[in-house]
Amino acid sequence: MANKDEYTADSITVLEGLAAVRKRPAMYIGSTDGRGLHHLVYEVVDNSIDEAMGGYCDKVKVNLHMDNSITVSDNGRGIPVDIHPKEKKAALEIVMTVLHAGGKFDNDAYKVSGGLHGVGVSCVNALSEHLEATVRRDGKIYRQTYVRGVPQGPVECIGDAITTGTTIRFRPDEEIFETNQFEFNILKKRFRELAYLNKGLEIEFLDERTNEKVCFKAEGGIVSFVEDLNKGQNTVSDIIYAESETDNVITELAIQYNTSFKENTHTFANNIRTIEGGTHLAGFKGALTRAINTYIQNSDLPKKLKHKLSGDDVREGLTAVISVKLPEPQFEGQTKTKLGNSEMVGIVSGMVYDKLSSYFQENPKDAKYIIEKVVDAARAREAARKARDLVRRKGALSDHSLPGKLADCQSKDPSESELFIVEGDSAGGSAKQGRNPKHQAILPLRGKILNVEKTRFDKMLGNKEIRALITAMGIGIGQEEGEKDFDKLRYHKVVIMTDADVDGSHIRTLLLTFFFRQYEELIQRGHLYIAQPPLYRIAKGKYEKFIKDDGELYTLLIKRVAKDITIKSVNGKEYHLETLSELLDDIRFIKEKVLEAMNMGIADSLFASLISLDEKTTPELFADTDPEDFISKMEKANYKVVIEREDYEGEERVFVIFENENGHRTRLGVEFFNSKLFRNSFERNRRIVDDCAGNEFTIERGENSTPVKGIFNLLDAVLEEAYKGINLQRYKGLGEMNPEQLWETTMDPEKRTMLQVTIEDAAGANDIFTDLMGDNVEPRREFIEKNALAVQELDI
Repeated sequence: MANKDEYTADSITVLEGLAAVRKRPAMYIGSTDGRGLHHLVYEVVDNSIDEAMGGYCDKVKVNLHMDNSITVSDNGRGIPVDIHPKEKKAALEIVMTVLHAGGKFDNDAYKVSGGLHGVGVSCVNALSEHLEATVRRDGKIYRQTYVRGVPQGPVECIGDAITTGTTIRFRPDEEIFETNQFEFNILKKRFRELAYLNKGLEIEFLDERTNEKVCFKAEGGIVSFVEDLNKGQNTVSDIIYAESETDNVITELAIQYNTSFKENTHTFANNIRTIEGGTHLAGFKGALTRAINTYIQNSDLPKKLKHKLSGDDVREGLTAVISVKLPEPQFEGQTKTKLGNSEMVGIVSGMVYDKLSSYFQENPKDAKYIIEKVVDAARAREAARKARDLVRRKGALSDHSLPGKLADCQSKDPSESELFIVEGDSAGGSAKQGRNPKHQAILPLRGKILNVEKTRFDKMLGNKEIRALITAMGIGIGQEEGEKDFDKLRYHKVVIMTDADVDGSHIRTLLLTFFFRQYEELIQRGHLYIAQPPLYRIAKGKYEKFIKDDGELYTLLIKRVAKDITIKSVNGKEYHLETLSELLDDIRFIKEKVLEAMNMGIADSLFASLISLDEKTTPELFADTDPEDFISKMEKANYKVVIEREDYEGEERVFVIFENENGHRTRLGVEFFNSKLFRNSFERNRRIVDDCAGNEFTIERGENSTPVKGIFNLLDAVLEEAYKGINLQRYKGLGEMNPEQLWETTMDPEKRTMLQVTIEDAAGANDIFTDLMGDNVEPRREFIEKNALAVQELDI
């Protein structure tokens, strides 16, 4: 028998077909978190977009179902279904099950396309619990289904078709993905971009979980994109648009200046957002700077506008969209965030320079407005440089130049030093008295710092609080290379410590905006933290405990009361200590899921009735005939049930309509019964019903006995018992704690909890800061409208 440590031919494992994708999914889709999950949808939608770019498709429909499955349907040509001459299988099956198989490699089927890695839809298939591909072409409808990438039979002809196109419905595999819930807003944003980048393409997106529906169609293409990006802004010029085709490369550009101080440039290659830019962005930046400087030199502008400008100057207040479509894109990495084709620098640069030069000559009035704007930016940058040098010169005097309000620590070793940025003087006073002066420095901030998202660099440096923070850290400040030295950071833990109220949240957000925009590398190095002061203090006699959040409060209350009470069910079973906690955890879980269902438009009474049936309902129950047993059980729960069946060219759907006594109707797709929300709630409720033989209970505490009916009433009654005899105080301000309490709960390294700030998705973070902290009001209003009902505590 071979030694198990021996490395021989037997040690080599060959993963056949799609097994490699399931074994190492992150290699193919980037990650198995939310980003990878949404990447599956992009891969399928990109195939439809490739049809649109080829001129074969003008409508894409995306439906997000209640069980987190998703359907993508287009009116393109339909994936071929004839037998492949070499593989002897239907082309559809090869596309769905073989890596690096597709119509995008020879430039015949597709002149340009996004998904050139050839792992797209086959990867989606491998990582899906179930996938169904329906193709309409040549007057027929064809279908094949797969389970975790394995075909469940050959491609079948299931009927006649009037239209053409492809429909892919898939459900991501819960065994693979850590996060398995699609987010409407993430997908909506991507579909909006795709509609702008493909003039005239209509993308319809419906989230059946909330019935939210959007439809995107941009007849103006990227010109409409720039218009919408600049909505609510004071613009300086008209939109400058250019399009060219060179060596089979299509380049589109739309730019417009506004009066803000931020650059807002979006670059795309074959419809894929290139977050990290690349050669097309480099070509654009160089040409923009050159065109403006050349115009300034050669025109008869006033002397005060004759100014040599840098790249940063000419891009202040610029909104730009650059979209290139090329036959063979070279993306860096499978996630395709940076374009590497070297020829794109020259192609984009030539087109941009020619267009801007002619535009400036033909529109001298607009040109003058733009020059005034960018020269003003150059002057401000010069003022900022002087302010920055002043900050630097003060910093050269080492500790003597540190801000007066900073209570520094004794240690000079950054690795053991901590800087607490504290809101207000009262909290600052408590923190200074309660800290360990050897390792912990305190910097109190008075009031709210500037929102740097809306502020020019020179004005930001004029802010006293921001200057104090820059000086305390010792890194330096500036956008140019070499102006910041992160190795000179004086504290390796920079901790934001604000109150647990609305003002504290606002100050924390302003500070996070400042760090993200000015010191992103500090976050990436893991030096930025958020303190977690306690939310509650519980006291009873001499006993005192600080509680960090609502979850810990619930756990403590239940643990405390579980020693003193016993719950008896109708069948005589007793719950005490651990068994009591487990029972209440199940009830609390179901209560949370009822609220989740209500947010999806399912009444609490209907959801409770569905999870209380004696047998678990599944989508298969409604497959062929109407289930009479289910209908009669729901009638006993006072709900009339009607089953609706839809079949449009192979897209089959079954809906159940529930009507209550008041005539209110709720329509659910049968896939709801396969959702985690329903399955998990049913199983927990079933466990309670089986154990307790009903929903009538008695709570016994000493000599007292209290009858309770209903599981939620039971949970409320137990919590009421738990609150008896204790004093609960909710903290909002750090100043409410004395120095000893602040040290013990928030600053003591042995006991405290701190959140480390990380950047998982730089582009997503950038968009959130732009939307919520920027000048444009519309995205903020949309965010508030969307999330208003999710607010749990409103601090007015």
